Amino acid sequence: MAQLNINGRSHQVDVEPDTPLLWAIREQVGLTGTKYGCGVAQCGACSVHLNGEVVRSCSIPVSAVKPTDRITTIEGLSKDSSHPVQKAWAAIDVPQCGYCQSGQIMAAAALLAKKPKPTDKDIDEAMSNICRCGTYHRIRAAIHIAAGRVTAETDIAASGRPTV
Repeated sequence: MAQLNINGRSHQVDVEPDTPLLWAIREQVGLTGTKYGCGVAQCGACSVHLNGEVVRSCSIPVSAVKPTDRITTIEGLSKDSSHPVQKAWAAIDVPQCGYCQSGQIMAAAALLAKKPKPTDKDIDEAMSNICRCGTYHRIRAAIHIAAGRVTAETDIAASGRPTV
């Protein structure tokens, strides 16, 4: 039995100590916004915040998480999708298939918490999540919008594509 603090609520999970945090979140707690992608911490679909730091939950065993550690999933980022990153994502239709987007949003939110006005270089270095659809230009543009550097209206050319 392990105790996890997820999105501000305490959860008792009955899992083996080496169970990846991802599976405890999805299967035991029922928060399915965190996705399974690769299982080896490469793609980032499973990204969550652990004490404010973005981590890949597929590679962290439940036994490594203390009851006092704060885990935030995409469901806990905001109650009504009002986080600036979520609003920016919607404003310029970032996702195509959408599978990786919860992990992308969690990585972007962690970046903005550390660097409120990131440069393109900062974004490129921090956003190591993989998007099979290739929406990287829109992801970068949405991060700039969330940071308040540009607006959705000025960022999208007549073609509907981000120009940042």
